[in-house]
Amino acid sequence: MGLDDDIAILAAAPVFERFGRDALRLLSFAGERRLLEDGEVLFTRGAPSDGGYVVMSGTIALAPARQDVPPVTVARSGVIGRNALFRTLPRPADARACEASEVMRVTPSLMSRVLREFPDAAAAIHDGMAEELLGLVRGLSGVRERLVGLAPRKR
Repeated sequence: MGLDDDIAILAAAPVFERFGRDALRLLSFAGERRLLEDGEVLFTRGAPSDGGYVVMSGTIALAPARQDVPPVTVARSGVIGRNALFRTLPRPADARACEASEVMRVTPSLMSRVLREFPDAAAAIHDGMAEELLGLVRGLSGVRERLVGLAPRKR
């Protein structure tokens, strides 16, 4: 893959979609690549995170702790471990390649560097997180209204 391909994949990835070309170029050059064979483990549940991953090619399956919940698959431009882009925390699931795949690891130190060097990228992440939080609050308010509507009326 060439630089333009990498930048296009990163630009389509959640978290990075609002980044400018120069910030994406830095991620492309400084991100750590890893090739995975079909069935190879990327990480296991409970292991400390070492960054987040962008799927550059192939498909990765995330198997949650609960056996009754089916695995989630992440394909090209998908981000695995978004919170791990910013800090170390335990992995909540097992991650395994469903086919030959390539991922790019973005460590918290690399994210910090990008956000320092590109304040517009930091503002974009802030705005995106604020929008997500607002959506969550609106959704919870809607649930509350429905629950209040279901409550028996006092006489």
